Amino acid sequence: MDDEPLSEWAERRDAKIGRLRAVPIVSGDTLGGSHLKPAAPRAIERWNGHAWEPHGFARNLAEAKRILYPGAQVVTSPGPAVQPLGTGRGRHRKPPAQRQR
Repeated sequence: MDDEPLSEWAERRDAKIGRLRAVPIVSGDTLGGSHLKPAAPRAIERWNGHAWEPHGFARNLAEAKRILYPGAQVVTSPGPAVQPLGTGRGRHRKPPAQRQR
């Protein structure tokens, strides 16, 4: 049997101490993904090495993400730049309609 040394396991476990997670506070049996109810309040929990313990609360998913990822900056992109059509017919442009007399 190829068991890992206990010291390696302990290092891996200790590396997770202090990790935070956000759990939606919703009624019902199934939680689902965090993206399903972004307006629902969240409980922020902290891993102490043995169990998840309460750490704080967030009003919604956006606030929870700011707590969980404090170094991340929210970047809003303006979207793709609109390029006006140039002159000429071009290879893939629709040809002008023929007028009927």
